[in-house]
This record gives sequence, structure tokens and C-alpha cells, in this order.
Amino acid sequence: MTVRTTYANGEPCWADLQTPDVAAAKDFYGRIFGWTYQDFPTPDGRSYAQAFVGGELVSTIAPQNPLQLEAGTAAKWNIYFSAEDAADVLEEARHTGGTALFGPEPVGDTGVLGFLAPPGGGTTGIWQPGTHFGSRLFNEPGALAWAELFTPEPPAAVGFFQQLFGHEVTEYPQDDGGSYSTLLIDGSEVAGVVPADEGEQADWQVYFGVADVAGAAAAAQAAGGEVLVEPDEYPVDGSLATIRDPQGGVLNLIQVD
Repeated sequence: MTVRTTYANGEPCWADLQTPDVAAAKDFYGRIFGWTYQDFPTPDGRSYAQAFVGGELVSTIAPQNPLQLEAGTAAKWNIYFSAEDAADVLEEARHTGGTALFGPEPVGDTGVLGFLAPPGGGTTGIWQPGTHFGSRLFNEPGALAWAELFTPEPPAAVGFFQQLFGHEVTEYPQDDGGSYSTLLIDGSEVAGVVPADEGEQADWQVYFGVADVAGAAAAAQAAGGEVLVEPDEYPVDGSLATIRDPQGGVLNLIQVD
């Protein structure tokens, strides 16, 4: 198990869940990942939970805000990119065809939070680290392993992130004539950009690692979730599955060593 101590500017560093039922989500994901938790109060008298693998912080399960609860919004996984200066990134987003949605907002001494969207949509978290820099594990069982943006405007989205963070780009032509793009930092792929299907809204797909993707998918189903994309018949490293938790949160599972 390799413990992370930092993330590069422009690298996905954290994923968390906003849900209408924190207790139910804790039970569900605990059965899949073996997470342990530490609960903390929120200012409005509710609580959120930090999730741990082997004592290392890997995610947070947080309650939805009152407007989301009132609207009956489904649970949602969010992805965050590490930023040296969140205010600069949000300001740059306004000048490169994107939208600054929220922030910069200091979160105590833990860091500075923001949200933006590239051209075509896809809410993207921005995190300027303070005492909290991101997941202590990456590409390990129970931890964030990958993220992909499905978007109706792939070239514009790729150019947007290049402008914000200086990502290098690799294109992988697909059989359907489209292209799968990856964003790179110092030669290492850190995220993907995928053409959305017609009528599909832009959104990030978040992947967490598991040691046994078929077993994890079965555990999700047994815990009351739904398997949207079944795992490969013969799981190998990189095998995938997609699950939906009982509160509507969609998460992808990828088999890792």
C-alpha cells in the first residue's frame, strides 16, 4: 500500500459523496470497500463521515444541502482537481469558455474549495490544499482510482483543461470514429474525456479500486444497490463494473492489484 502525501496541480485528488442519507450510505459502501468511519458534526446539527482504508483517509460521505433534499435530488459522487491557487483557476475558467460555479471558499484550515464547469458542462471540484491535500491512497482497493468526463463537447473540454492546468493530451481513436482523450501530467495519464451519447448531459464518472470487481458488484447488489454495468465474465486487472447505491449515487468499480 503506497500512501500519497501530495498531488500535482491539475491532478484528481479527491472524490466525495453527497447523499440524502449518510447513515445508509455508510452501511452500503462499508459492505463494498470495508471502510471504517469517523463522524463529525455539521453546523446545522447533522453529521458527515470520513471514510478510511487501513487507517488512511480516502473519502467523505456528506449530507445534501436543504435545497437538494427538498428537490429530492439523487446522491452524487463529486471529483476534485488539485490546484495551487483555486481563485486563479476559477478566474481563468471564466476566460476560457467555462463557468465558475462556486467559490473560492475557504474551508477552515483544510483548504480552499471551488466548483467550475468546462464548455459543454460537467461540474468539477477544485481543491487548493491546506491541511487536507486529498486521498491518502490512490489506485488502491477502496480508494479513488480514475475519473472520466463524459461531454458533448470533447475538444472544447480538453482545450479548457489544457488552458487551466497545462495538461498534455493523448488521443485514442475509437471504432465508432470518435476519440478517447486522456489528460496527462509529466507523461502520466490522470483523467479521461469521453464523447457523450446523443442527448446525454455532461457528467464525471468516478472510479474506485477494488481487489475483486465481481465480488464487489455482488456485495453492492446484496446491500440493496443496483448493478448498472456487469463486470467482465473473467475479471482481470482493469475489469470494470458500474453500481448505483440505494440513494441514487452512481459509482464505477475498477479492479486493481
